[in-house]
Amino acid sequence: MNTRKGSTNQLPTMQPLAIQSFSYDERASVLPLLNETFADCGGWILDRRIISPATLEFHVEIQLRSILDLYAAILSAGVELTRSAHIALTYLCTCRQHMSTPADLGQIVLLRIEVSFLEDVTLHSFLNSNPPPS
Repeated sequence: MNTRKGSTNQLPTMQPLAIQSFSYDERASVLPLLNETFADCGGWILDRRIISPATLEFHVEIQLRSILDLYAAILSAGVELTRSAHIALTYLCTCRQHMSTPADLGQIVLLRIEVSFLEDVTLHSFLNSNPPPS
């Protein structure tokens, strides 16, 4: 466990957690929801990066006490999580249940959330984009 540098409270910090996710929704509608989601759950966006034209990465800090709220809010923003992301967030929610003191619940969780925006390719659109063989 680490402690936050520069903070007068020196809250303990858990190991960083990488979360991979994707969305079929439009990027322009999902990004404002995610920004709002992080803020509403008490999270801090430390960094945002464009990894590729279809993938963004957020570095977020949040207290362990708010991890369940963040988990639910990410899903309600139209973002789908990978199986490993669900397992990792479920683990944190379970840890949260077993913490007994306010200091334990104040632990800072560092998240690296990668969101890939996928096109919703339907069979109909796929067939229309390929010309029939000659």
